[in-house]
Amino acid sequence: MAELKKPEADLRRSYQRVFEICVIVALVFMILAFKFFPAMSGGEKIAQVSQELFNVEDVQQTKQENRPPPPPKPPILIEAPSEDVLEDIDIASTELDVSAFVEAPPPKVEKVEAEPQYFVAVEEMPTPIGGLAGIQKRIQYSQIAIRAGIEGRIYVLAFVNTEGIVTKATITKGLGAGLDESALEAVKATRFNPGKQRGKPVNVQVSIPISFSLRN
Repeated sequence: MAELKKPEADLRRSYQRVFEICVIVALVFMILAFKFFPAMSGGEKIAQVSQELFNVEDVQQTKQENRPPPPPKPPILIEAPSEDVLEDIDIASTELDVSAFVEAPPPKVEKVEAEPQYFVAVEEMPTPIGGLAGIQKRIQYSQIAIRAGIEGRIYVLAFVNTEGIVTKATITKGLGAGLDESALEAVKATRFNPGKQRGKPVNVQVSIPISFSLRN
């Protein structure tokens, strides 16, 4: 049979009694401490703070010097008219007479140069020096007209003065593609025998046909 623990060696039986005794002793100690030492406080603590020192410097007051004013500008010399000249001058009256009649200025006539008159038909019509073949030699075919294969005839109205010079030329029937400009340049560069009426040279307008062909 197993041996049981002796009651004298069992500490759990005396645990509650020991705890109660300790609590009573602690309470008694606390009561005595509050009764006999009621004002228990620590000593005053003095904090030491390092003091910073500031050096005050004496600031010297500056004196503001008044600058002298700038020298005056030299006077501008103006030549005064002499008394003799003033006596000879007659000053007209500046009063304006509103009721006085003022004639309007004459209208400005612009000179318009009259353009010379060109006859349409005379006894002797102008003829190109070298004939129409001379004009055809001055013709230049444009590349656009060559590629497009344009052919035909252009009529140029030339205004020939009494000296046989073409003063103006216009296209009455054209083909385009740069051929009209070439025909005008060829006619303007040609000198003519002037037209005559009753044996005297006169201004005449004449129509000149110019042919363009790619078969040549």
